[in-house]
Amino acid sequence: MWGLVNFILRNNKILLFVNFLRSIKKYGIKKVFSDLAVGIAEKRKPLKKFINLSRRERMTQTHTVFKEDYKISVIVSLYNTPKHYLEDMLNSITAQTYNNYELCLVDGSDKEHSYVRQTCATYTQNNIRIKYRKIDKNFGVSERLNIAIEMSTGDYIGLVHQSDILHPSALYEIINAICNEKADFIYTDEALFSDKYYITIRYHKPCYAIDTLCSHNYISHFTVFARKLIEKGGMFRSEYDGSQDYDLNLRYTDIASKIINIQKILYFKRDDKKNITNDIKRKIEKMEITENVIKEYLDKRNKPAKIESIIELPDYYRVIYELTEHPKVSIIIPNKDCASMLRKCISSIIQKTTYSNYEIIIVENNSRQDNVFALYEEIKRFENIRIVYWEKEGFNFSAISNFGVDNSEGKHLIFLNNDVTIISPNWIEEMLMYSQRSDVGAVGTKLYYFNGSVQHAGVILGLGGLASHIYQSVPRDTVGYMGKLKIVQNMSIVTAACLMIKRQLFDEVGRFDPVFPNSFNDFDLCLKLRKAGYLNVWTPYAEAFHLESRSRGYNVGAKKRRKLAKDIDLFRKRWHNEIAAGDQYYNCNLSLDKNDYRYK
Repeated sequence: MWGLVNFILRNNKILLFVNFLRSIKKYGIKKVFSDLAVGIAEKRKPLKKFINLSRRERMTQTHTVFKEDYKISVIVSLYNTPKHYLEDMLNSITAQTYNNYELCLVDGSDKEHSYVRQTCATYTQNNIRIKYRKIDKNFGVSERLNIAIEMSTGDYIGLVHQSDILHPSALYEIINAICNEKADFIYTDEALFSDKYYITIRYHKPCYAIDTLCSHNYISHFTVFARKLIEKGGMFRSEYDGSQDYDLNLRYTDIASKIINIQKILYFKRDDKKNITNDIKRKIEKMEITENVIKEYLDKRNKPAKIESIIELPDYYRVIYELTEHPKVSIIIPNKDCASMLRKCISSIIQKTTYSNYEIIIVENNSRQDNVFALYEEIKRFENIRIVYWEKEGFNFSAISNFGVDNSEGKHLIFLNNDVTIISPNWIEEMLMYSQRSDVGAVGTKLYYFNGSVQHAGVILGLGGLASHIYQSVPRDTVGYMGKLKIVQNMSIVTAACLMIKRQLFDEVGRFDPVFPNSFNDFDLCLKLRKAGYLNVWTPYAEAFHLESRSRGYNVGAKKRRKLAKDIDLFRKRWHNEIAAGDQYYNCNLSLDKNDYRYK
């Protein structure tokens, strides 16, 4: 049976068909085919449906008077731009409903593409807001953009690629965020469109998340920033041509006072497969440039690290921080009975862990099976393993874990369920490289069910009406929306089935709250850390198997359901405002009913 299951899991097409049949059984054939039809229709939505404004909407936006009359300078670098690309871009900007803007065009095209100059001259004659400059020598994209900045007079600068399109409300929404939110760095959601002007994919982005941004340039377009950021952070740098936007986004978000993500698709990027280079040398050069961009950013902030490209995911990167010290790490494992499970957990730690300075604290919670105590006697030979005894009756994960911490010595703590089996030999190093940072609270890991499917990849607040795991039960090699299952990223919540935190922070935010004896204690801890201003990080590079609740049973009985309901009610009341506001690392355009980042 397991051979058949594993064969299905390894073959994506068979797995998709099996999941399709399971969906029919669970939801009914009518519902499944209805969802399928919606999905097909979604992929064929024309661009014009996304950029269409009614006459009433246009009139309302055009006549809106804002508190401040800021000018926005849109800058564009031109180089041998195909004529219809250029016209699409120019038409989208001249169609803006916000009128206090200027368009600064710097053209480095060669003589064979003289139509670029002629086309721009036509638009310039008909619109006084457009400024155009032809440069005789092509200095590269960064220099062209710098010249455009020098030409500009706006309070804010917006970046548009020569072949892309702005939504007619883009500048209106930007100025609205500037006036109402006092924002000095703004970015929007975006979408790719095909050569036949159909939307191929939508990028609904999270709010500012530095660890996610160091994994890939998810901010991308449309970005607008205050001129004061140029004065403070510098201009484009030609040594980073090809990744100049990434470089700017890292530098400017670091110094901006208010970063706003407008969760509306206001930018449309051309999915131009003809212009995507197949030159391996150029691809490698771009990867090396981007690696240097990220490394320099981190080095200047005293976060030395090695940067690696994720080969199977172009434009995605892995940051490997240097460990600044080698502190003791205490692994806290609550246990009641379940000798074989605990043996497997401890064996995996001892046999695989490459980090040497750790201790294991087993919190014994009123076990009754003799083989458990026989196991305790057996492991006493290990100097770095200790058993402490929790003598109060009943199960309270929070109180038991806190008791384990009281009997530990480590500067960093790992809370580990006894039904977890370690996969990654360097799992402690992968967590510690983030936990050592002063701005990081909890660090979570990638957990799998024993059939290889994903059990934990982070938790989204509000998902399922409260909070829930993303991508649960998908195949292990699934990439996920915007690479979610393959990159380090900031999350609001990670599970305490395998979680690292500094002892100092654990005490600072009030530890696990014993009012959550069974569930939501880790969710509550993570939200307390976020409220205190710390980042929570999820990494896919520390991996383990997790049976999930096998040791204490699933919440199926009436008594356990009542306990779960009590925890849910308390969690909802305590974090009502945060749930209502929505998860900052999610997006309001993504479904809260499904856990796979599908569009609403």
